[in-house]
Amino acid sequence: MTRSIIATDTAPRAIGTYSQAVRSGDTIYLSGQIPLNPETMELAGPEFADQARQAFRNLMSVVEAAGGSSDDIVKLTVYLTDLTDFPVVNEIMAEFVSEPYPARAALGVAQLPRDAAIEIEGILVMGNT
Repeated sequence: MTRSIIATDTAPRAIGTYSQAVRSGDTIYLSGQIPLNPETMELAGPEFADQARQAFRNLMSVVEAAGGSSDDIVKLTVYLTDLTDFPVVNEIMAEFVSEPYPARAALGVAQLPRDAAIEIEGILVMGNT
């Protein structure tokens, strides 16, 4: 099975040795998105809600570049430096993803790149709906 790389200028460019997303067959693996503004490559702001919205915007930009939509997301993994922010993740996620929600895991971590408070990665399956 061949794989193809998905990239878009509407999400932050990779800050390491990875692709924004990789497609293999009908499955697309989305690399983690932190809350960087794609134009400035700076964090969205100090408030967690601002960072969470930007991380979801970045993720959705890659989803759209892959030709998908939020309905094609089957799994999300959310990394948080403070698990007390989990209820805010639920609120903001509902702005970007509708029911039925994908599977999801949320993990507390000590630190994220660029001192971000959140990182989100996911898996899409095209033609899932």
